[in-house]
Amino acid sequence: MSQIHPGLKRVFTIFNIFFAIIGGLIIGLALIAQIVTNVEGQSMEDRTVGLIALYVFGAITMVVAGLGAYGACKEKKAALIAFLVCMVIGSLVMLRVAIPTAIARPELEDLLESKFQRFVPLTEAPEEVKNMANTLQSQMHCCGLFSYEDWRQDIPESCECDPAQSESESECRKVDYSALMLSKTIYSRPCFPILMKYILMVADITLGVVLTLAVFALLGLTLSSIMIHQMRYPDRPPVLLTVPAVFGMPPPKYQELHNTPPY
Repeated sequence: MSQIHPGLKRVFTIFNIFFAIIGGLIIGLALIAQIVTNVEGQSMEDRTVGLIALYVFGAITMVVAGLGAYGACKEKKAALIAFLVCMVIGSLVMLRVAIPTAIARPELEDLLESKFQRFVPLTEAPEEVKNMANTLQSQMHCCGLFSYEDWRQDIPESCECDPAQSESESECRKVDYSALMLSKTIYSRPCFPILMKYILMVADITLGVVLTLAVFALLGLTLSSIMIHQMRYPDRPPVLLTVPAVFGMPPPKYQELHNTPPY
């Protein structure tokens, strides 16, 4: 005889299938990121840790989901206890990441702005910072971190804008940038506001994903705890909560006793 309620078992199985799909999506995201990186010919050294973390997290998610589904279908208490422990650890880790991230979110823009201000002027910045700025300018169609004046009198070619190929008339602007009154047509927008827009979007998405996973971990914790309780006490009858009808009920009827005469 099954010790776990069939409806609860079905809900828990669906939950673990969805949980496994999330793990597969995380692995797929890591694979896409790796392919895109290889196509662009960029170095993998700075991305290895992040890719490995995504692969490991996705694999652990799928393994834990399989463990929970197996424990529910076969009614294995040890598997459900292991799943419960994983859910407790997962919920604590997710909340540990989500709460500081949510607190630091309003201060992120000011923090990054102060950090990028250290690189100005770009003509005196380290070579890796210049390469980063040139890459941003080429890909995002912008010039300078906060203004084209960040380059002083040495505006690079990555800032140059072709009006014939620009998407709008306001994308390009003509500036005089040297004592010889040389002029260039450059991108009108600075890079930092564009970069900040993407950083905040990624931060919001990450925060939403972490909070969602924390909610799912708490839900899995609750469902597995109920099933373990049912397996521990299989013969315990269900407790029915009834509200006593006190108000509006007539008093109990009593039988009046009479002394019957002797014969």
